[in-house]
Amino acid sequence: MSDETLRTGEVAAKAGVNVETLRYYERRGLLKEPRRRPSGYREYPVEAVDVVRFIKRAQELGFTLKECEELLLLRDDDTSACADVRAAALAKVAAVENKIRDLKKIKKALNTLVKSCDANESTRECPILESLEGASKNR
Repeated sequence: MSDETLRTGEVAAKAGVNVETLRYYERRGLLKEPRRRPSGYREYPVEAVDVVRFIKRAQELGFTLKECEELLLLRDDDTSACADVRAAALAKVAAVENKIRDLKKIKKALNTLVKSCDANESTRECPILESLEGASKNR
């Protein structure tokens, strides 16, 4: 671990996020609360940049912040095994596959609605709007 420290804006810039993101991660416990200088400025270790980049990359792969927290715990725990991380990744793959199936169903339903609309009638007789209104009345 380096003795070098960075201020909030420097960490944010190097990690490609805004300052509020850092503060949010800190509140959520994803980033350890940094030391404060006598002036009150936060003093982050340079490793904070890597943590933020890790979180952002995990989010790009579909992991929630809660899941990112779990991955960070696994990363920092010397007793954890790669198999634990693999299990988390496989669970995310399954969730993505379910989401893809759901999105395909939505696409098919939307295409059916679009085909039912000749787009020449007024919106009062629009089959898409009628379908949506019917769905909201059935709840």
